[in-house]
Amino acid sequence: MHTKEQKLQAFARLLDIMDELREKCPWDRKQTNESLRHLTIEETYELSDAILKNDLAEIKKELGDVLLHIVFYARIGSEKGVFDIADVCNSLCDKLITRHPHIYGDPNNAGALVKVENAEQVKENWEQIKLKEGNKSVLSGVAKGTPSLVKALRMQEKAAQVGFDWPTPKEVWAKVDEELNELKDEFNKDHLTEKTEKEFGDFMFALVNLARKFNINPDDALEKTNQKFIQRFQFIEKQAGLMHKNLTDMTLEEMDSIWNEAKATGL
Repeated sequence: MHTKEQKLQAFARLLDIMDELREKCPWDRKQTNESLRHLTIEETYELSDAILKNDLAEIKKELGDVLLHIVFYARIGSEKGVFDIADVCNSLCDKLITRHPHIYGDPNNAGALVKVENAEQVKENWEQIKLKEGNKSVLSGVAKGTPSLVKALRMQEKAAQVGFDWPTPKEVWAKVDEELNELKDEFNKDHLTEKTEKEFGDFMFALVNLARKFNINPDDALEKTNQKFIQRFQFIEKQAGLMHKNLTDMTLEEMDSIWNEAKATGL
């Protein structure tokens, strides 16, 4: 692997290229924070996909794309005279030092190290420090634009770190059963109402809580199921093509049989 000096040289090379592109390339010169935003989101999802696939070569590539965006935003900030990449790095370093008093010491206690027994206590300290920094709510760190499934998990994690949590999975299972029964009652009515949607949301929220209790990331779990569905459905499409059939001409039983064949092959 590379030495620290080589890593610094590589980062400096990236900064030089970014400066040159911003000055000479019409497309790069045209970009703004607003125009880059949706591209950054796409790159983040592509990185997430590579991580789920455990494709290390693709992870390296997508990390580079995300890093490019970070450098790009910093360059724009520098042009506006508000911050540059050094400010970004130093701000992050300061935050990491402040929020790891078990490593760097508590500045409010003469630099004494804070004792922690496990990773969970580190997370609890992190949230407590954020509140002391001026966050008005434990939940304020969850971005409004976060996808709903991820948002539910993050809110539950943050609430749990200050003690608002079921003590064991047993209570969560009971809550899941309760919400499922309430949802069934709604679906059994002659007419669905806004309450049906509410009960469905409550049930999903309880399932997320259950996943959290068993250290399962519900977003990762659902995405893996999405990918599995894609593979199996495309297998059906392929087999239908080999039989010179259109899916619309096949019965559910025929498609289900091929689906089970796909499962048997390990898809």
